[in-house]
Amino acid sequence: MKIGIVCYPTYGGSGVVATELGLGLAQKGHQVHFITYRQPARLTTFQENIYYHEVSSADNTLYEYPPYDTALASKLVDVVNFENIDLLHVHYAIPHAAIAYMAKKILLAQGRYVPVVTTLHGTDITLVGTNKAFAPVVAFSINKSDGVTAVSKSLERQTRDFFQIDNDIKVIYNFIDFQRFRRVNKDHFKKAIAPNGERIIVHTSNFRKVKRVGDVIRIFQKLHEQVPSKLLLVGDGPERRNLEELCRSIHLCEEIRFLGKQDAVEELLAIADLFVMPSESESFGLAALEAMACEVPVISTDVGGLPEVNIHGKTGFLSRLGDVEDMAANAIKLLRDEKLHQEFRRNALQQAQRFDIAHILPQYEAYYEHILSHKVYERAAKSES
Repeated sequence: MKIGIVCYPTYGGSGVVATELGLGLAQKGHQVHFITYRQPARLTTFQENIYYHEVSSADNTLYEYPPYDTALASKLVDVVNFENIDLLHVHYAIPHAAIAYMAKKILLAQGRYVPVVTTLHGTDITLVGTNKAFAPVVAFSINKSDGVTAVSKSLERQTRDFFQIDNDIKVIYNFIDFQRFRRVNKDHFKKAIAPNGERIIVHTSNFRKVKRVGDVIRIFQKLHEQVPSKLLLVGDGPERRNLEELCRSIHLCEEIRFLGKQDAVEELLAIADLFVMPSESESFGLAALEAMACEVPVISTDVGGLPEVNIHGKTGFLSRLGDVEDMAANAIKLLRDEKLHQEFRRNALQQAQRFDIAHILPQYEAYYEHILSHKVYERAAKSES
């Protein structure tokens, strides 16, 4: 198949999943075309069957804001026509599914029908989509997609709760590449971070309010009082300044390191003893899954899709949103009991293996084949005519 992938090229979960999916499809012999405004963060090396098409909005003084939506729609039409794309897979309902629909109508007027699969990742539903200004576009784009997937059962339920959806939504979980995310010996690195054998706690995110990174620091403060430990904060974002000020106010800056964005996050997870994710909204929890693949137990909230990934009392612990006391108590319990900690490490790996890309990738391939079948998309083409 020749597949066009539209995504945000950032370190966020949707961009990571879209890129890793494309890389996996390319390795299986499919031709994959990424279409976005910047090369995706994880598309770092040359690979056979991978193509990148940059979308650029002309800098024109006529517009206060460059018309990216129009530029992307035009680029999609161009790539579909000249690369003979079989199917477009867009990640995020807004704006990508809406733009893909525009491109599909243009192509239809030219006598070409290209089916569109939309993957919902979470923020497009839980934060953007519920804004009344965007809600009609989100619902329309989902219903007009030839196929729709969601990354968790929780997100599928939320989508139906928030919008009037007539389309089917297939749950295909996010996945992990075990060739990259696995526990390896990095003792020399661990000793540099924790020279006295301290426990290493890791959190990775984009430092938005919804991630509640301040709770990570407060959990660590209580943990550090009981268990010698270090905290590694991986990522960056709008809350970083506030977090640095919090760190200074509780006098723990010597124990907390702000590492910024990291490409090789798996090397940090390889030395971690615990991963903390106190988010107020997570459609799936990809960062937690990456930690579990590296045999790191997870302390998290019980929101969204997290209970589908982190199994309470087995791979880690779940707590109510904002319950810093409970999360800290669970962290202390786990890190004080080495036998329990090792058991949770094994369980985390076993659970993560359910989401191996080797299991998930065939589900996407089968879904593409289903959408491309004449019974599905020719009927859709007639309804769009």
